[in-house]
Amino acid sequence: MTLAFVNATLVCPTNGVSIGTLLVEGDRISAVGDVAIPEGAERIDVRGKLLAPGIVDLGVFAVDPAAFRAGGIVRVGLMPDQSPVLDDPGIVERAAKAGKPDLWIHPIAAATRGLQGTDLAEMAINASAGARAVATGRRWIGNSGVMRKVLRYARDCGLTVIAHAEDGGLAEGAVATEGETASRLGLPAAPSMAEALAIARDLMLVEETGAALHFRQVTTAAGFDLVRRAKARGLPVTCGITPAHLLLSDNTLNDYRTFAHLSPPLRSEEDRQAALAAVRDGTVDVLCSGHDPRGPEEKRLPFTDSSEGMAGAETLLAFGLGLVRDEVLTLDRLFALLAVNPARVLGIDTGRLAAGNPADLLIADADAPWLISAERMAAKAGNTPFDGLPVQGKALKVMKGGRFL
Repeated sequence: MTLAFVNATLVCPTNGVSIGTLLVEGDRISAVGDVAIPEGAERIDVRGKLLAPGIVDLGVFAVDPAAFRAGGIVRVGLMPDQSPVLDDPGIVERAAKAGKPDLWIHPIAAATRGLQGTDLAEMAINASAGARAVATGRRWIGNSGVMRKVLRYARDCGLTVIAHAEDGGLAEGAVATEGETASRLGLPAAPSMAEALAIARDLMLVEETGAALHFRQVTTAAGFDLVRRAKARGLPVTCGITPAHLLLSDNTLNDYRTFAHLSPPLRSEEDRQAALAAVRDGTVDVLCSGHDPRGPEEKRLPFTDSSEGMAGAETLLAFGLGLVRDEVLTLDRLFALLAVNPARVLGIDTGRLAAGNPADLLIADADAPWLISAERMAAKAGNTPFDGLPVQGKALKVMKGGRFL
């Protein structure tokens, strides 16, 4: 049966925002815009709400279907930091099949065996098993020779490398960014230039190898400047960021709240403002959740002993819509950062409202108010630094492959 979404505010990253109709036949979009509705089609009145591509969340650390569904996420790029590590074709294949049909998991295979940064993993075999990219995981590959081999091998396999941008020699053991807050709290800290040093080295290797490189998160003014200049030179480089690094600074650490123990760590207010500017000017390509739910056994510890990470899948859309209301970006560009751009990093043709694209859709109310509650989250654990914050914007219905979830 043909489904006809009528009276919809259509949000397409490549064609802008308009009022119109969208038709779905089977698992594909068949027509968009001012189109005739076939006889016998089932009409779904969207009542002016947003109809947008389902979110593609690039770089999650856990498979959490309930949280993804609540956040309007239909596909995830799963980081290799799993148990066991995604460095074997059998493990990669199992991960790729695990969520279907409701959720498509796109495994990001380990660039090196066991994520140890020494011996290259079997990229070509892992790609044939379903890996859509390769990554260094939560670690930086300190050996430049190994990183050069990773980039060259990934280039030959047609895969993007997703890199963690922190110089390990400076950031090892650090849980915060050097500055007044870390000094006052007595926290082990690393200078923010650890990020720029890692980015600078990797950009030089990209220039030499021609490989595609995505920095999973860039969070400092110096880091954004380097990426901005690399793009101006035409290098195949992209970068992402989470809402936490756009909305919070290291002042959030003042009460030793471990929900704010993140990787990379929260930065200074100056770096936070630079991050917002990088979103405005197009330097940032991907807005991701960094979803990493951690239970009390990992978070109710002294700050330095707690695990890094936050649950971000359910709040990603609301914070993105907040950036639109604050005029940091436009609505269509928000969904470029949430859908089509992360899909491109993974080499997937999705994320647009276009005939022939998968019917992975999100109906959202941009003005729906709700309160973020760590205790009531659908996620496996509610470790969010935004606990108790009122927000606006919520997913109402989610469709994957032409079927409502």
